[in-house]
Amino acid sequence: MSVRTGSTTVFQIPDQGVTAAGCSSGWCDLWAVATDPGVLTAVAIVGLAALVAFAYVRDAEAACHRERRRVLDERDAFESFADRVADIDTISAATDSTPSGVPAGSLRGMGAPGDGARGPGGGSPGSSVSLRRVMAAYDDTVLSLPHYRAEYDETPAESLAAELGPDAVTALASDGGLSGAAQSALVDRSSRAVDARERLADAIDEEIDAIGDRESALSAIDRRRRRLLGHLDGVRPGCEAEAAVDVWSRLTELEGECDDLAADRQRSLDDPPLTPRTPLDADRERPFYAYLYGPTDGPRYPVLAQIAEVADRIRADKDRVGGRIARGR
Repeated sequence: MSVRTGSTTVFQIPDQGVTAAGCSSGWCDLWAVATDPGVLTAVAIVGLAALVAFAYVRDAEAACHRERRRVLDERDAFESFADRVADIDTISAATDSTPSGVPAGSLRGMGAPGDGARGPGGGSPGSSVSLRRVMAAYDDTVLSLPHYRAEYDETPAESLAAELGPDAVTALASDGGLSGAAQSALVDRSSRAVDARERLADAIDEEIDAIGDRESALSAIDRRRRRLLGHLDGVRPGCEAEAAVDVWSRLTELEGECDDLAADRQRSLDDPPLTPRTPLDADRERPFYAYLYGPTDGPRYPVLAQIAEVADRIRADKDRVGGRIARGR
C-alpha cells in the first residue's frame, strides 16, 4: 500500500492475501456447548457452520491488521528518510525555480544509489555526493520495506517522485545535488507522507473496531438462535406446537435484528472514516473499502456478507420450525 502525497493523492493497492484470525466469541461459546455429551453430535454440525459463518469477518479483521502494520512501517520509513535528508549538507543551486519554489529541472540522471547519477550539465563532486546520499537514504528507508520493491515496478527516482511529488524532487536534478530549497521540500513532503499514513492507520483502526462490534452482535444473535432451537428440541410431549410458534416468533425478531445491522453497516459504508482526496477509479464505489478488501479473496463487503449468511441461516431455521407448526408438532 502506498499513499501518494505529491500532486495527486491515491491509494496504491497491492495484491495481498489474508491470514487466519484467532478464537472469536462465537467459536469459543460453541466449544463450551460442545462439552455437553448430550448434544455432541448436533453441536459438531453447528460448529462447522459457525466456523464458516464467521470466516468473512475474521478474514476482514486479519486483512485490516496486516494492512495497518504495513502503513505504520511506511510511516516510520518516511520519518527516518526525512531525518536523514535533514542531516545532509546542502549545496548552492540555480536561482530559477518552479511555482512551488524549488529550482527548475527534471528527474533525468537520477537513479539508484552509487550509480554515479549527475544532473544536467554535470555538477561538482560535492553535489554528486549529496545526491547519492539522498538516494541512499531513500533506498535504506522507504525502499527497504519488503513490499515496496516486490509490488511497485518503479526505479528509485520514479518512486521518490510518485511518493513525494515531482515538484519536490526536481531540485535534485537541477544541479545534481541537494540544495537548501530541495532539502526543505523533501523534508516537508516526507512529513506529509508521515501524516497521511497516521490518518490512514487511524481509519483502519476505526474499521477494525467496527468489524469487532458487528461480529459481537452477530455472535450474540447466533447464540440466541441456537438456544432457541435447543429449547424446541427439549420441549416435553404435548407442548411442541405452542413452543414451535414461540420459537418461530423469536427467530423472526432475530431476523429483524440482522436487517437492522445490515442497514447500519450500509450507512457506515457511505460515511467511511477516510476519503481519498482524488478517486482511485472514477467507476469504483467506496474506495476506502475497495482498498482494504479488493485485494483479498473474500467478498468486497465482508461484514454485509456475514450478516447475510447469519440471516439466511435464521430463515432456514424458520422454514423448518414453520414446517413443524404446519404438521402440528
